[in-house]
Amino acid sequence: MPGLFAIRKPIARQWRVILGVAVWALFIATWFVLTRSHILPALALPEPTGVVVAFGRLWSEYDLLGNVFQSWWRIAQAFLWSAAVAIPLGLLMASFPWVYHFVSPIAGPMRSMPITAFLPAFMALFGMDEAMKVGFLVFGMLFFLLAVVVDEVNKVDDALLETAYTLGAKTPHALWLLFRASFPGIFSSFRILYDIGWTYVILAEMVNARKGVGYMVEAARKVLDFERVYAGIIAIGIAAFLFRWLLTVLEVQLFPWRRPASQQSEIAAVRHHGA
Repeated sequence: MPGLFAIRKPIARQWRVILGVAVWALFIATWFVLTRSHILPALALPEPTGVVVAFGRLWSEYDLLGNVFQSWWRIAQAFLWSAAVAIPLGLLMASFPWVYHFVSPIAGPMRSMPITAFLPAFMALFGMDEAMKVGFLVFGMLFFLLAVVVDEVNKVDDALLETAYTLGAKTPHALWLLFRASFPGIFSSFRILYDIGWTYVILAEMVNARKGVGYMVEAARKVLDFERVYAGIIAIGIAAFLFRWLLTVLEVQLFPWRRPASQQSEIAAVRHHGA
């Protein structure tokens, strides 16, 4: 493959597919070797075939789709609450310095705090039911999104505002303009925000949950069914990937101009070839 070690030079799509298949084949082969050689205890790393069988059991016996949907619904609620607070607050923080310096002394340190340390506090404040789980997720997602909104609004060129003021725009119009100009960048962060949600929902669902992927994995661990534990981990990865992929597709449809240059050139080449 020519140009393999050329810095930042894109590679052909077929090579991306080959490399992706190769790394997964290497991963599974290494997994087989580790389990068949008995280097690790069977409970620590069950055989891949047993995990595949356990995955089928999750689907047929343990309501895999229902658990995934319950976790997604918790993340979705937290996502909506986070966006409802972070987007307008971040817009105001980036627009008015006094708002930024009023909020930042609290918001800034919160981004560096380990959210797991707050779980007992949320249990004390909200109990151990749904309010605690959703509130915990909101806390984990809010400050990340807030920082992204402030950053994206700050990236909007001042020339855009000056042009708007020249045309007679007032403060509400200018705020709306800043929101519209920064929203594509904010939307791009939603994929990472969902990843954060999937990370924290597992922890939240290990506390007094009766449904959800975190509960599903924890229930398997309690009975030492580690094949089902690993199958649950794979199910979580697949679910998170699918939701991230859906957001990527939606972003491409809503903001096609934000596609990377290499992707745009590929699309143009395909269209030219088709013509």
